[in-house]
Amino acid sequence: MDFLSTTFYFIIAIFILVTVHELGHFLTAKLFGMRVDKFYIGFDFYNLRFWKKQIGETEYGIGVFPLGGYVKIAGMVDESLDTDFQEKDPEPWEFRAKPVWQRLIVLAGGVVMNMVLAAAIFIGMASVFGESRTSTLNPAYVAKGSVYEAMGMQTGDRFVSVNGKQVSYWEDVLAPETFAAGSLQYVVRRNGTNITIPAPQDILTRINDSQALGIRPLMPPVIDQVLENQPAAEAGLKPGALITAIDATPVNDWSEVVALISENPGKQITVNWKYLDPAADGTLNVDKIRQSGIAESAEVIPSDMGRIGIALKQTLSIDHRKLNPVEATFYGIEQTWKMTSTTVMGFGKILTGKEDFRKSMGGPIKIARIANQSAEQGISSFLYFVALLSISLAFINILPIPALDGGQFVMNAVEGVMGREIPITIKMRIQQVGMALLLTLFMFFIINDIINP
Repeated sequence: MDFLSTTFYFIIAIFILVTVHELGHFLTAKLFGMRVDKFYIGFDFYNLRFWKKQIGETEYGIGVFPLGGYVKIAGMVDESLDTDFQEKDPEPWEFRAKPVWQRLIVLAGGVVMNMVLAAAIFIGMASVFGESRTSTLNPAYVAKGSVYEAMGMQTGDRFVSVNGKQVSYWEDVLAPETFAAGSLQYVVRRNGTNITIPAPQDILTRINDSQALGIRPLMPPVIDQVLENQPAAEAGLKPGALITAIDATPVNDWSEVVALISENPGKQITVNWKYLDPAADGTLNVDKIRQSGIAESAEVIPSDMGRIGIALKQTLSIDHRKLNPVEATFYGIEQTWKMTSTTVMGFGKILTGKEDFRKSMGGPIKIARIANQSAEQGISSFLYFVALLSISLAFINILPIPALDGGQFVMNAVEGVMGREIPITIKMRIQQVGMALLLTLFMFFIINDIINP
């Protein structure tokens, strides 16, 4: 079932990205009067396709191989390696007959549309969900065995600054651009003292190795609801209680409570907690409960499912505000710019050897896995992933590599400077070399995904 859902969400993500990218080439080609012979999502190698339909001069279809797509524009050397036109004079509707500036716009159309898609997603999410920011007054939870624990960070630390810049929100602490910076240094407050903690240069590689960030805002195990006729209710636990230990093991975060309870289905455990009536203004002060609450304990037997019938209380300090259309637009554009800058800086760290290329780059298998994981977390998480992938696709496509849009862009720009067309035979050789290179990289990424999951 996991394989099916992973495949499904991978295909959905690729379908969206490829459709938008190829639509950029298609629309700009039509704008300048070029004839588009084919518009395919997925490749139809050996004429293997799920569907095709001829509408006007264009054949629309869905190929069997879902790892890309293409728009075949008349008079252009592309993925089809078609050269039937080379023995004829250029026709007015052909790509090669158009001015260089028009050809460059068509070649850049896919990249531009991918960036537009990312911005549209960020703007749409901001319009619907608004902006939520989690205060750094919420201390950190540091997972055992994580990169952050190895750096010397501890559960309960409060962030003061990142790379010398004061931070008030967790979103600033964990902003992607901070990880892509040349160096990363935190200042945290622990027991009334500021402590400087440098991060390793290859922090992204280490995070990829552990497959988890390993740090987030601490969620104190305060009970919000106690279900009737369940083990917790029978033991006397009440809403507002702060669980402090289970079987003599101290707990600070809700995840630790869940882990210890679920590991003991049907077995008796000792639960320790502290309880304090809420303040007169209705607020709940976790530190006050921990310091002044009355200590209680009871024996509890979790169900066969490893549950005792309690629900978490939201104690995080979160600032949330709705955004009007103008604010949402600026927010979405700002996010797109930040993520693009982060992508470029991230590639820079990989190329300079600061991050491990094999562990930092992902192929179709890794993309499929992340697509499924993001979808399991909800539609907003999946859309966020699609936006990031769209930016990455745009950046990769604009690189001056033969067979990519960037390579074609450079060739046509050179033709503009030369004032004449590069011979078709040379273009074909460049395209063939580029496609061989891309195929080799594709195979490398598949093997790499298997070796470095």
